[in-house]
Amino acid sequence: MSEPASSPVLALLRNRGFATVLAYRILALLSYQIVGVTVGWHIYQLTRNPFSLGLIGLAEVLPFFCVAPFAGYLVDHLPRRKLGIAACAVLALTAVILVLVAAGWVPTARLWPIYAAIALTGMARSFLSPIYNALFARVLAREDFVRGAGVGTVIFQAAMVTGPAIGGLLVGFGGNALSYGVAAVLAVLAGIVLACLRVQEPGPPETSLPIFASIAQGARFVWSNQIMLGAMALDMFSVLLGGVVAMLPAFIHDILHYGPKALGILRAAPALGSACVGVWLARHPLQKHAGRVLLFAVAGFGLCVIAFGLSRSFWLSALILLAYGMCDGVSVVVRSTILQLSTPDEMRGRVSSINGIFISSSNELGAFYAGTMARVLGLIPAVLLGGCAILAVVATTAWRAPRLRRLDLKDLH
Repeated sequence: MSEPASSPVLALLRNRGFATVLAYRILALLSYQIVGVTVGWHIYQLTRNPFSLGLIGLAEVLPFFCVAPFAGYLVDHLPRRKLGIAACAVLALTAVILVLVAAGWVPTARLWPIYAAIALTGMARSFLSPIYNALFARVLAREDFVRGAGVGTVIFQAAMVTGPAIGGLLVGFGGNALSYGVAAVLAVLAGIVLACLRVQEPGPPETSLPIFASIAQGARFVWSNQIMLGAMALDMFSVLLGGVVAMLPAFIHDILHYGPKALGILRAAPALGSACVGVWLARHPLQKHAGRVLLFAVAGFGLCVIAFGLSRSFWLSALILLAYGMCDGVSVVVRSTILQLSTPDEMRGRVSSINGIFISSSNELGAFYAGTMARVLGLIPAVLLGGCAILAVVATTAWRAPRLRRLDLKDLH
């Protein structure tokens, strides 16, 4: 009798080290996702200005850019668990600062305390993905990387689904201070979980380059790999140009005329779609024609951005964002698998940080870009222009990165 199709996935989840790393990831993600949805609503309540929503992204991405290269270096040279615990402590501190602001103990006549707290979040986030990717490779065998990437995507998107939904509900029923307080507790729990992880970490390199030379070594590795560079660039520009999620408070308030609970639903819809794709790909790992599937998925992402800009129905918008997330989920799994299979263990921190600069920061830059374009062109024209630009990026990538277009994941094993 054949084993159930889900048994390989269950076997991964019974791996205590892998399950602990996933728990750390989901708790940390829930913390800053709740902060993200709450701070967007909080600032829009204070300003009623879409441009102020874009400034949230800028406040987070600038510190992220400054710290990420050094974070990758530290992850490759220092104990990863201790760095992760410190990053979770900073996330908790950020949420506590925002609790004080929301409770009125810090004046909000000017918004700088909120933006300063978000800047601290950007610094902490620059460590989270490199630490996760480095520990991922220590708790799983190489032959499990493809399936593990799918499971990791499900966990990632589960947090992206539940975080905004929880944040919207907490704001709607308990106010901003309660939402920020829950985020602080989750960050503390993430640090505790990581402290309980038992894993053999590599010792410091026998020969170590100076810090800037070491960072440059990681950058050269990525730049020389057409498949990795193409996948990162494709994802970066699509998310940068398709930043509709950052504008959701304005869409909810001005176009769809709903409240914060509806904002939580729309924020959760893309992650729900991506989680569904992650479940499918965890059970049926993609091997053949991965490059073509990636390009078609990002093209579908662009079409969803255009459709969302044209929608005037709340539930139609939610369905469009569900499809938007499904397309993004394919991209996340393929890119994560390329990253894990192509990177030497001693460079995982630096390469993951560069990936973070390409990918994670594109969400925040996309928020700033979307807010700026909404101010210049108007909310709807800015979204439609972004969707059309994504289609142009897909066509350019297919032309300029033929190795990515022809990629089969089995060739990377």
